[in-house]
Amino acid sequence: MAEQRLIDTVAWVRIEDGRILCARPRGKDVFYIPGGKREGTETDLQTLLREIEEELTVALLPDTVAHVGTYEAADNGLLVRMSCYTADYRGTLAASSEIDALAWFAYADRELVPPVDQLLFDDLVAAGQLS
Repeated sequence: MAEQRLIDTVAWVRIEDGRILCARPRGKDVFYIPGGKREGTETDLQTLLREIEEELTVALLPDTVAHVGTYEAADNGLLVRMSCYTADYRGTLAASSEIDALAWFAYADRELVPPVDQLLFDDLVAAGQLS
């Protein structure tokens, strides 16, 4: 049995009014929790700060970053690992040139995100954070 290729990502969990922020990258038809893959030897924090600024045009406040969980799920023959963090930010949320759309999802929208994101949705609804 062939070993699955690992895609190692970090994600920013932003919840407001019982909904979680999701983004649809340009050229894709699925929404994701904002974040992305590390470059070179970046730490989770460095990746998170860079990706969120690139995608959402806001600056996360490093002193407020907190790990909320790490999830793994198979997706199209790949193993996706997503380390999730909350953080406060400064600036105005806006889709960058990399992002086609931003949306606030409730648990009912779970099927619109990839399998690894669905695991996060399950934990958030169980914790009473997602409507």
